[in-house]
Order: sequence, then structure tokens, then C-alpha cells
Amino acid sequence: MALTLPLFLAMVLGHVVGAGGALLAPTRAGARGLTTLGAIVGGAAGLVLGFDTLIWGTPFRLEIPQLLAVAGGVSLHLDRLGAFFLLVVEVVAIPSALFGGAYSRVYEGTHSLRPLGVMLNLFLLALSLVPLADNVVTFLLLWELMSVASYFLVLTESDRRETRQAGLWYLAMAHGGLVLLMAAFLLLAASAPSTGFADLRTAAAALPAHTRNTVFVLVLLGFGSKAGLVPLHVWLPLAHPAAPSHVSALMSGVMIKMGVYGLLRVALDLLGGGPPWWGGTILAAGVVSALLGVLYALMEQDLKRLLAYSSVENMGIIFLGIGAGLLFQSYGLTALALLGLVAGLYHVLNHACFKGLLFLGSGAVLHATHTRNMEELGGLIKGMPRTAFCFLVGAAAISGLPPLNGFVSEWLVFQALLGGPQLPRPELGLIMAFAVAMLALTSGLAAACFVKAFGITFLAMPRSVHAAGAHEVPLAMQLGMGALAVACGALGVGCTLVVPSLGAVVAGLGGLPAGLMTGMPGLTLEMPGTVGVIAPAALAAGLLLVPVAVLVAFRLGGVDRRLRVGDTWGCGRIGQTPRMEYTATAFAEPLRRVFAELYRPTEDLSIDFHPESKYFVQSIAYRSEVHPWFERLLYAPIVSFLRRMAFRVRWLQAGSLHLYLLYMILALVVLLLVSRWTS
Repeated sequence: MALTLPLFLAMVLGHVVGAGGALLAPTRAGARGLTTLGAIVGGAAGLVLGFDTLIWGTPFRLEIPQLLAVAGGVSLHLDRLGAFFLLVVEVVAIPSALFGGAYSRVYEGTHSLRPLGVMLNLFLLALSLVPLADNVVTFLLLWELMSVASYFLVLTESDRRETRQAGLWYLAMAHGGLVLLMAAFLLLAASAPSTGFADLRTAAAALPAHTRNTVFVLVLLGFGSKAGLVPLHVWLPLAHPAAPSHVSALMSGVMIKMGVYGLLRVALDLLGGGPPWWGGTILAAGVVSALLGVLYALMEQDLKRLLAYSSVENMGIIFLGIGAGLLFQSYGLTALALLGLVAGLYHVLNHACFKGLLFLGSGAVLHATHTRNMEELGGLIKGMPRTAFCFLVGAAAISGLPPLNGFVSEWLVFQALLGGPQLPRPELGLIMAFAVAMLALTSGLAAACFVKAFGITFLAMPRSVHAAGAHEVPLAMQLGMGALAVACGALGVGCTLVVPSLGAVVAGLGGLPAGLMTGMPGLTLEMPGTVGVIAPAALAAGLLLVPVAVLVAFRLGGVDRRLRVGDTWGCGRIGQTPRMEYTATAFAEPLRRVFAELYRPTEDLSIDFHPESKYFVQSIAYRSEVHPWFERLLYAPIVSFLRRMAFRVRWLQAGSLHLYLLYMILALVVLLLVSRWTS
């Protein structure tokens, strides 16, 4: 406690000073600098605090009963589960803040700069404090602060209509999820002496089965909307592209992981687990989210929308691991349960790193070219080689290529799912086998998706003037991307050091024992319940030795290594032009045809003939669009119904104070009657 309290205060004060400096600094450049400094200082303190609790188990608890006394006061407590998610927050927050310090220079001539700095630090503060909340009111207030601050960050460029629409969708989904969470916590707290998590944990054991099941469904929907599970994902491809790129990195890399934290905190910690259908439902949601997320990502030409849909896919992979863990836990298969949960948690950390890196990379592209449309990019590797390298690292990591971190966590998820035959019911084993097949398909499609994202954006020839004139971004932005690129490599090669700590994160939750993962060999990763072993460090060494061996062979063989310049083969044409390159649409066309029944694309072919003869064609225009059917079939009817209902009840808002008082009296009478009837 002697060290943790100063670290906590430094974390809070860093973000508070950053927010205050953004608002009160005499110059806009000073506001930008104080925003960055406060975010980095607060993030560094939070990083040390989380590391201290996660590795050494140092307790931290802070009670402020004077604040919100009527609701039990402000209660903060950091255990290993909260410490892990605090680390996830800060690992992305520090590079994103460094990147954002230079990136936000484009807002110096607008009214958005100071609000951006204020809300960024408040957002980071809320993200850092949510894992510490230890009673219902504290948690919900911090959750709402996180949602509201991120809403204003999405509206940074509010002069654009699509940005305002994205903010409206995000706010509606966030507050819809909040209502569900409030209902779940009210059910949990109904028989508890207080709203503290310790009392809820004790009282949950005595709750009837139907109440526990209702709470689970509510938290799955409430936290699933924040996590971006299908079909609650509709805000992601709208809000992530609209926000500034370093904010997108935080929202996609960190904020949606708070949905995972909340689900684990309630379903596994407070409720202690549940029947098998809990894990099966999470598993099914993971399968659907992973597959649909990557399929819609493949169809995107907007680089940031592609990354947003990819986040849906990766949240599906995370929920595959967590669902398998809860399913195994319900049958007492503790080793496999631990494997599934650790796999999900490791992918939480890994996705935070490589998705944060990819969003920062897309921000660098947008900063240099002023467009997110991949059809207008190409050839950026020549003018932005360091950005291209960092983006390539992120693309390889998210594609699950060894020896990077995405490969390890996806391998762990596969290992967990392959334990399905040990379940006592054969139909569950078949479901696990189906999940393995869907994860394999998702992994292959993800690799194709990021071949497209990197190749169309950075390779070949520029397709526009902006792409041709692109140059490398400022050093601070390069350092932010470089830090996350290093993290992707370190978490892949050093996974044998990280995974045992993740076992300690979930040990003791839901009856899971401690000590199953106390030690591992230095070079191999082998967990209880797995059917395979990998050695990431040895694999990395082998991959590094291959190019060295090739160079040595060239030298020994006397190969002429002088640079030769020649024209690229142009299929008989004299010279290459950008019109001869693959486009993002053409790259994805085969898959669009394969999955046409899912996409249901709209197509339009227009042919203009010469006015003198129909045998001479002047121009041909082909247009094809894919509209996600969730928005069209699920949300469009809901929005239409709400608009009709709002129009019909407009007469209630008559502008009469007397009428409003009557409404209040009627509402009070109804509540009294309900209270009398239910007592």
C-alpha cells in the first residue's frame, strides 16, 4: 500500500492535469503538449500499478465513503483480474498519446483541439478506473464516464454529417447497454446487504437459478454491445472511422475489451460461473462474430472501416476462448477451463497491441495522404518505409503468422477448442469441432484481408496525387507505432513468460484452482490440457537464420548482387500505369462471389453508346455495393418504429407546466401502486 497509493494518485493526477492543461494552456501548442504529457504520465503510473499488482499481488484498496454516501461511497479495489486489464489499457494508452501529440496538430486551427485534449484524458482516466471499481454505483458511473468521453471524442470532427450520425449510433448503443447493466446489477443487489462486489459475490450463491440466468443474459447483452459482438456491433464501423486515429486505437484496442472485463467480472467472479449453456452461448456468439466480422472486413475499401470490422472478428476469437473456458468450468474440467480463459485473455492483450498499431498506422496514412480510401492509395512504402514496416508487423500479427503474438494466442484458442472431446456430452464435442473449423476459416480469411490491406495501400504504384506525394510522418508518430510493433514481437517470442501470469489472473475465480501454471520450460509453451507444444523463441530464431543463410549462400556461390533496374512486365504494353493494378474491390471479388448469398450485393452496370451507332461503346461503369444486412433487417425496422412512436407521442409535450405536473403525479401514483402490489 505504501507504493500503490502514490502510483494511483500519480495516475489520476496525470490525467487530471492533462485535461486541465488542454483547457487552460495559453497557446494551442501548449494545450497539445500538456495533453500528451498528462496522458503519458498517468499511463506510466497506471502501468507500474497494474504490473505491481499482477506480478507481486500487492493489494490496493481505497474507500471514500463521503463521496456518494447514499450509494455506499466510492469504492476502489485492484485485484489481479483488474490489474491485467489496467495493463492492457496503459500498454496502448502511452504509445497512442505519444502518437496523438503530433497527430492532433491538424486540429490547431479548429475549435476541436482543446475539447479533444480534455476528453482524451478523461477517457483514459475512466478506462484506467473501471477495472478498479468495487461497488455497483462506482462501476456504473465510471462506465458512463468512459462512454460519454468517448462519444465526444468521436464527435471531434462534428462538422461532418457522417460523424454526427456515427456519434448518435454509438451513444444509442452505449446507453442501451447501460440500461441492461443497471437491470442486471439491480437483480444482483436485491438480496445483498450492500452494493459492494464482495457482498454481491456472497449473495449470488443464494440466488434462484432463473435470476442468475436473467442476470447472465443481461450482462452478456450489455457488455456485448460494448465489446462489439454481432449483432450489437453496428456502432463500430461507424464510430471508429469517425474518431481521430489515436482515439480509434484506444477505442478498438482497449475500450471494447472493457466488455470482456465486465463479463468476466460478473459471470465468473460475482456469479461464480453457471450452467453449460452460458459458455455455449458465448461460444456461439464468438463463432458468429469472428466469421461475419472478417467477411465484412474483406469487402471494405475504407481502411479504418476494414480495421473496425476486423475488431469484431477478433472479439469473436476472444469470446471463443472465454466461452470454451466457461463451458469446461461448468463440467469441472479445470485444466481446460483455465486454458480457454488464458487463451482469451492473451488474445485480449495481443489484439490491443496489434490493433492499436494498425489504427495508428492507418492514422499515419491518413495524415500523409488525407484519405482512407484504399482505391486512392498505393506505393506508400517508398515514401513511408517506417510506417509501412510497422503496419506490416501489425498485419502479420493479426493474421496469426509466427513468431508474432497473434499466432500464439490463436494457437492457444485452438488448443482449448480441441479439448472438446473431453466433454461428457458428445454433441458438445461436435460443437467444439465446428468451432475449430470456423476459427480455421476465419484465420485464413483474416490473412487474405490483411494481404489486401497492406498490399493495396503500400505496394505497387500510387493511384492518386496524394499517394504519390506522401512522406514519412513526424518522429513522435513513428515512435508510437514502433513501440507497439516491438510489443507484438516481444509478446510472441516471450509468451512463456507471460502465460503463467495470466493463469494467476483467473485463479480463484469461479472455483478455478491456483498452481496449475506455476512454471514452464524456458523455450517451449506447453499448458495443461493442450495436445501440442510450440517453441516461439526457437521458431523466431529459425526464421531469422533463414535470410542469413540465404545471404551466406549467395556470397559463397559468387552471385552477382549488383542492383539492376528494368521495366516490369506489362502484358505486352510499353509501360505500367496505376489502371493496370489490382484494386481493393478486384482483390475481394472472388470471395464476394463465393459468399454472395451472405453479402447480397447490389450491382449496377451502365453502358454509354456512341450517339451515331450502338456498336461503339463510349464508357462502361460498374458499381457494386455490400450493405450489411443487420442494419437493414434488424435495426432499420426498430429505428422506423421508434420514429413513428416519437411522432405519435409529440402531443404529450404541450409546453404546459400544469400538464407536466400532472404527469409527475400520475407517475408517482403508478409507482406507489406497483410498490404496494409487489410488497
